[in-house]
Amino acid sequence: MKIKNILTIVAIVAVLCLAVGVAASGVKVTGTYWALVPPVIAIGLALITKEVYSSLFLGVTTAAIFACGGSVTAAVDHVTNTGFIAAISGTAGIFLFLVVLGIIVALINKAGAAAAFGRWAETHIKSRVGAQLATFALGVLIFIDDYFNCLTVGSVMSPVADNHRISRAKLSYIIDATAAPICMIAPISSWAAAVSDYAKGTGVSGFDLFIKAIPYNFYSLLTIVFVVAVVVMKADYGPMRLHERNAILYGDVHSTDERVDALETESNPRGRVIDLLLPVVTLIAISVVGMLYVGGLWTAGETKGDLIGAFGNTDATVALPWGGLIALAVVVLWMLCRKLVTFKEAMDCVPKGFVAMVPAIIILTMATSLKNISNDVLHADTYVEWLMHSEVAQNLQNFLPAVIFVVACLLAFATGTSWGTFGILIPIVISMFDVSDPLRIIGMSACLAGAVCGDHCSPISDTTIMSSAGARCVHVNHVSTQLPYAVTVAVISMICFLLAGFVQNAWICLAVGAAMVIGFLFLMRMRGKKLDAKAE
Repeated sequence: MKIKNILTIVAIVAVLCLAVGVAASGVKVTGTYWALVPPVIAIGLALITKEVYSSLFLGVTTAAIFACGGSVTAAVDHVTNTGFIAAISGTAGIFLFLVVLGIIVALINKAGAAAAFGRWAETHIKSRVGAQLATFALGVLIFIDDYFNCLTVGSVMSPVADNHRISRAKLSYIIDATAAPICMIAPISSWAAAVSDYAKGTGVSGFDLFIKAIPYNFYSLLTIVFVVAVVVMKADYGPMRLHERNAILYGDVHSTDERVDALETESNPRGRVIDLLLPVVTLIAISVVGMLYVGGLWTAGETKGDLIGAFGNTDATVALPWGGLIALAVVVLWMLCRKLVTFKEAMDCVPKGFVAMVPAIIILTMATSLKNISNDVLHADTYVEWLMHSEVAQNLQNFLPAVIFVVACLLAFATGTSWGTFGILIPIVISMFDVSDPLRIIGMSACLAGAVCGDHCSPISDTTIMSSAGARCVHVNHVSTQLPYAVTVAVISMICFLLAGFVQNAWICLAVGAAMVIGFLFLMRMRGKKLDAKAE
């Protein structure tokens, strides 16, 4: 432990010296590859030290030093104003939704509904495989928005996962894998709307491009294949295998001393499964209505009466808390009318829900601060735009889908935002191909798939953070166990995009990709059996 602490201190000092040295040397940072260094530092330190708060703060500090030009006061100003204050004000709506969901979960638990659902699950979900597939199915059903997906699925399925000795790491992976990847191939979702919006002004229909791009979105589609296959084949590998073995053999769903404890399940004989289902269904229904309302479906304007247009014009940071607050009021009234809780007990759940979401709020604040400085001040997006329009990229016509996929992956991984990534790349990708070129659709798919892949892998991604929060999993554990799985699908997807650049047939490429996924997992299962035999 002492050696680890010493190495951590040495790493922090080295990073700060690098940042100060770069700032003092006068090297151009903005709009160059240096703009991507702070996020890489934060991600690398988080994976090495297993401590996410200090790693993210150091990334923010490094970005601020790069941007300050040697001025201490300017660096502090960037950390405070451009970073934390802007992050809090810009994501306040998501913070509010997190707290509201935490309160609803606390209410459900206090009413005994969680315990009732656990009793129901014991009689209807009889195996670990069934519990994992049920989690996957629920994630697929909640395809409207990734934030909502992460938090709702985690809250509902955590007790079931614990009963069947499924590690929190595995639960958070399944949640994350059915969040952004599913939303990216769902025509009616906030993601489809965002893609359509980013394509405005390019002379093409963004929604039409999105629909045509779905069959070529290899990362999202192969992630679905991977999740189902790894669950059914029981082919866990990498750090996830350790977490799953500890959960199965010893009942330890955390595998580390550090843990995020779930609320203790309270027994209330009056609690029923309906007391869990009604709040969840109410939250989903009102949140969807909130998204359509904020998008202008029923108000005067160009989106009035236009369902797709309303989704395209909505703002999830406003719509989700809008729906969440109304749903919370309905849930409280329901619990009081059912005499499951007293008014005082209901109000006691307010601070409980807030406290439960504090770790996620802190991580989200720091991650957003890092994104703000990297993109708004250091202009990492400018460097990526130059890279995509370079002569080298233009001379790789048939290889362009694979190149676009890799660039989108790296940008989303470094910045932690898929929306920001395809917001930057969509206009660039559309301009790279002729209207009649079939590679335009494949390139668009590669852009969207890469953005989702990088977002899925990145420790500073908001969906990664909220998947950890939803599953009550230590964030670094979720990242370290998910990364090998996501990278596996990413490599296979890149091969599919290479093939698609020449074959230009989605179904052939998907068949090849699915076969590769299943073949790889078969090898991992055989390897796992050999390791188990040696251990015995």
